Amino acid sequence: MRPIDQQTILITGATDGLGRALAARLAAEGATVLVHGRDDQRGKATLQEIGSRASWYRADLSSVAETRALAEAVRTDHPRLDVLVNNAGMAGPPSREESTDGHELTFQVNYLSGYLLTRLLLPTLTAPARIVNVSSLAQQPIDFDDVMLTRGYAPMRAYSQSKLAQILFTVDLAEELAGTGVTANALHPASLMPTKMVPTPVSTLEEGLEATYRLVTDPALDDVSGRYFDGLEEARADAQAYDPDARARLRDLSERLTAP
Repeated sequence: MRPIDQQTILITGATDGLGRALAARLAAEGATVLVHGRDDQRGKATLQEIGSRASWYRADLSSVAETRALAEAVRTDHPRLDVLVNNAGMAGPPSREESTDGHELTFQVNYLSGYLLTRLLLPTLTAPARIVNVSSLAQQPIDFDDVMLTRGYAPMRAYSQSKLAQILFTVDLAEELAGTGVTANALHPASLMPTKMVPTPVSTLEEGLEATYRLVTDPALDDVSGRYFDGLEEARADAQAYDPDARARLRDLSERLTAP
């Protein structure tokens, strides 16, 4: 990787919790950090905290159109990205909700928006570059007969399916990018960190920050791709992540759902 003070790094969901802490640390080390979020006031507060090497990008990732607009704005301002951190996410709502595009909300925010954003920004990720998908230890196989959970919706099921989808995409993307100098990895940062989604944390934000920061910056990971990490340790995700047929089905579905 290039020296940190020569890198441009986009972090989605960077106005709170892990994303904000990661943005602050990288900016303090001299990186140009692109801060994404949904709320302009929180965005302004984040920029004030982390300094002048940061820029603000507002977009609601529950909208395909706004996700496309975010990618276009980033491409216009920064023809080269060094790292994309797909960190934005939400807990499954108590009852099933749909996005404005008609997709199950958790699936769209946690997975589909990151898929689309990554696809649109790939031309700007100039080797050596990294894609880091912030996933979770909570994983549940995708039911391809009912991906949108129209039957038997449960908040944890929605969350766990979306997080496993991120890992399937990571493994698939790593195979696609093999030999290009662009890597893709996923991680569970830490168990139940103190964020807005976790009322009773059992680990510290610093633990999750350290694990995520490592995937962004550690030179030892320059050639590591397609892996899933539990904190600082490489781990095995749910078996579906390593099923080529499942990954192909998810890829085809994702292309259809995000098509213009």
